[in-house]
Amino acid sequence: MCMNITGLIIGLVTFLVIGLFHPLVIKAEYYLGVRSWWIFLFLGIAFVVASVCVADLIISIVLGVVAFSSFWSILEVFHQRKRVERGWFPKGPGHK
Repeated sequence: MCMNITGLIIGLVTFLVIGLFHPLVIKAEYYLGVRSWWIFLFLGIAFVVASVCVADLIISIVLGVVAFSSFWSILEVFHQRKRVERGWFPKGPGHK
C-alpha cells in the first residue's frame, strides 16, 4: 500500500504560511502603517515569478501559496488599520 502525503505537506505549509503572515501584517502596520502594502505587493510578485520558474511541483505550490498570502496581506494591512482605529490594537510609530 502506497500512501501519498503530498496533500498533507502542502496543507501543513499553507497553515504555517498563513500563521506567519498574520503577525507580519500586524507588525508591518504597526511600524510602517498602510504604506507597508508595497512590501507585500513586491513579495507577492517575486514569489509568483519564483513559483513559475521552479521545476519541482511541491516547491512551486508552496511558493504560490506564499505569493497569494502576500497579496491577501495587502488587504489585511488596510483592515488592520481599521482595527487600530477601533482600539483593538495599539498605534505604532508608523501612524502619523
